[in-house]
Amino acid sequence: MIQGGRLRVGLCQVKPRKGDLDANVALVRSLLRQDAEILVFPETALTGYFVEGAASELALTRDGLLRRLGSPPEGSGADVVLGFYEKDTRGVYNSIAYLTPGPARYEVVHVHRKVFLPTYGLFEESRFVEPGRAVQAFDTRFGRIGMLVCEDLTHSLTASILALGGANLILCGCASPARGFGPALSRPGNLVTWDRIAARAASEHGIFVLLSQLAGSEGGKLFAGGSSAWGPDGRLLVRGPLFDQCVTTVDLDPDQVTRVRAESPYLSDLTTALPHLLRSLERSWTDGENPPAGRRERGARESPVTGEGSAPDGDTPPRGSADAESVGAAGAPGPAAPAPAAPAVKRERPDSEDLEALAIDPELVETALVEFIREEVVRRRDFSRVAIGVSGGVDSAVSLILACKALGPDNVFAFRLPYATSSPDSLEHAHLVISSVGAHERTLSITGAVDAYIHAHEPDVTPMRRGNVAARQRSLILFDQSAKLGALPLGTGNKSERLLGYYTWHADDSPPINPLGDLFKTQVWALARHLGVPSEIVEKPASADLIRGVHDEDELGISYHRADPVLHWFLQGHDVESLAALGFRRDEVDTVWRRLSSTHWKRQLPTVALLSDSAIGEWYLRPVDY
Repeated sequence: MIQGGRLRVGLCQVKPRKGDLDANVALVRSLLRQDAEILVFPETALTGYFVEGAASELALTRDGLLRRLGSPPEGSGADVVLGFYEKDTRGVYNSIAYLTPGPARYEVVHVHRKVFLPTYGLFEESRFVEPGRAVQAFDTRFGRIGMLVCEDLTHSLTASILALGGANLILCGCASPARGFGPALSRPGNLVTWDRIAARAASEHGIFVLLSQLAGSEGGKLFAGGSSAWGPDGRLLVRGPLFDQCVTTVDLDPDQVTRVRAESPYLSDLTTALPHLLRSLERSWTDGENPPAGRRERGARESPVTGEGSAPDGDTPPRGSADAESVGAAGAPGPAAPAPAAPAVKRERPDSEDLEALAIDPELVETALVEFIREEVVRRRDFSRVAIGVSGGVDSAVSLILACKALGPDNVFAFRLPYATSSPDSLEHAHLVISSVGAHERTLSITGAVDAYIHAHEPDVTPMRRGNVAARQRSLILFDQSAKLGALPLGTGNKSERLLGYYTWHADDSPPINPLGDLFKTQVWALARHLGVPSEIVEKPASADLIRGVHDEDELGISYHRADPVLHWFLQGHDVESLAALGFRRDEVDTVWRRLSSTHWKRQLPTVALLSDSAIGEWYLRPVDY
């Protein structure tokens, strides 16, 4: 039992520097003088989470962890719960250690090794670390406690084991990338899902459940923070802020566990039934009633937390889909969907309901993308400035505004790069948005450089080829100006263009960071309206402005309002036949599928002939920001 009148716990929401053990140890030590009995740091707080093949070189033995952490700072008497990559003779583990201050240095009370290693979607943990094999409660000077790491808590069995083992408090370190920015959520959808998981584990067992969440950005994957503490009745006690690095404290009343368990004796009931259930569990393994499921194929649809067969928070399948009832309002994991059946009445065209799945909370998206730019430019790459090409279109206008919010307008250098065929309106609109935010503005015509090449070598060039030459010339100038200014080039391409392959390869897609690359065009328009982009920019037809009078819809053969829902459902596992059966126009579905499936090469790095067992990106795996 937790001892004393109260137990104060600090949830230390940190932004580690990827792969920098010394800096991260210093960060941890700087937070140890808190007014708390226990300080809980997130999963992989000493290294960052997405370290891929670097996990082995960053891993520490338990003794190495203690040497790195050093002696407890003067005035700090708190126990410390710390996520790190652990190594021993059998391999590398994603571990969390419970440490208590000793006479000369910290002492290890218990280490939990993550049992459930997500390996699907954007996760590849089991490729780089070994799974733990045990879950157990342990004694501390504050009573009996249990620890878990991230996905461990999503499986109800783990919390049951700890509660049955006498734990009254579960401490869980998490590194959950932010996903799901639907309307009216107030926080990313993955955190909404974590709320449901933690509240259920707490109320089911009459136990305190505390989650310490990672913050910051790693290679574009944002960690939103939002650490939380839950009482044994399943009620929220405290929540940390989004995206910030901070310590959130909570006072736990041990008597509450006794009161809740007396009123809701679920744990007592489980204890009574457990011997019978254990026999049932044994039979299920021996007689084949419930054989273990095979590993999910990489790339399968994923939930905001675990990837186990659901749509993101706020997402509902198209009308008539067979899995419409398998996904809850908060994106609860549900069974994989069969091919959707045709509805009784087919639609002639997508309507407003088709765009509901793409709706975003623009204020929350703004907060996330400002954080992304600040984190990736300043903290990850040690730049203070960005250079951005501003075309007069909505994408570059939104990117410009976000950059100014993240870095300040004095650190944003906006370039108008017109060609002879560029629309005068584009130049005017670019100037309008640049002047409205107060960024540095410079106009550099690319006409002379492009025409010199064409006149001297390719006088019969087609308009499309000339447009591609112009796009690549713009990229060349942007990178050169970035080198001159000590600035990082900032991209502006959206998700629709990337999926449809509607951009010039090694031009529009060349800047090293891009805030809009995971937003469909229709979502960019929604964000633009929220940010106050002038209406003449938002409302005009989308155009690459490479060929006079030609708009995106002319070349794509479909508008973004019609293409985006189709793209969305393709990414959710539907195919041409299922979308046609749902009433989407077959010719439009075919158009989108043809462009999507024929342009994968544009979304990849150059294909390299693999000749060794140390090929870059195949065996030699290091994250881009390591």
